[in-house]
Amino acid sequence: MLYTVSALPLLRSARYAGWTSSITGASSGIGRDTAILFAKAGTNLVLTARRKDQLDKTRQLCLEANKDVRVEAIELDVSKPDQVKNLLDKIPEDLREVDLLVNNAGLVKGVEKVGDVADEDIDVIIDTNVKGLIGVTQVFVREFKKRDRGHIINLGKSQSIIAGREAYPGGSIYNASKFAVAGFTSALMKELVATQIRVSEVQPGMVETEFSIVRFRGDKAAADNVYKGLQPLTALDIAEDIFWIASRPPHINIAELFVMPVNQASPTLNYRKP
Repeated sequence: MLYTVSALPLLRSARYAGWTSSITGASSGIGRDTAILFAKAGTNLVLTARRKDQLDKTRQLCLEANKDVRVEAIELDVSKPDQVKNLLDKIPEDLREVDLLVNNAGLVKGVEKVGDVADEDIDVIIDTNVKGLIGVTQVFVREFKKRDRGHIINLGKSQSIIAGREAYPGGSIYNASKFAVAGFTSALMKELVATQIRVSEVQPGMVETEFSIVRFRGDKAAADNVYKGLQPLTALDIAEDIFWIASRPPHINIAELFVMPVNQASPTLNYRKP
């Protein structure tokens, strides 16, 4: 079964006592809902995102969900290597033993095809989705190795189409970034096979969040049109999947979870009601 918000009070137990989860891109969407879900379950949180004002709102929602957890909100742009390298120093000492890292931060800008893609869009996509994810993972995997435990969950996401599984026109750079995430995740799991560290990847299909608004450069009408005629997944749907993966017994590793709305069969094949 999926662990819905209403069922979460039943999940509070000694199992989660002392847990600390770190979530990137926690200012909205999947990252925000994942943070609230883990707060409800009783885990402490280290939340990071570029937008500190929105991140502080997530922190407040987490505390409203469970006043007994610690929640630290740290402004972080994962595309900035210096900020990533100094991340551990910004975390209070009593929260540095992180048990779970959710690499959720990611974006895409534009739908231009090769030859028309702006250099600055290429840089921000690769720096955020690939280099940023790798950098954050390196920070925490060193700590996980010291303790021989931990869990890394990477979002190989598109939130409109499954960019890490199948390429599509107008998504070349984003596709490249998410194929890179899939390759990195697979290699990392193999590198850590002799440890108790788990590595997972979640690959969502259409999820209605701010993601498409960013892609269409603030054009909400264009973003809404992506989901017109069908029922997309929600941020909470994916947050529940992340929670389920993390809540498996320590000897179980969900290596990959591929999830789509019922009326989507591939990045370009879906059914929309007339």
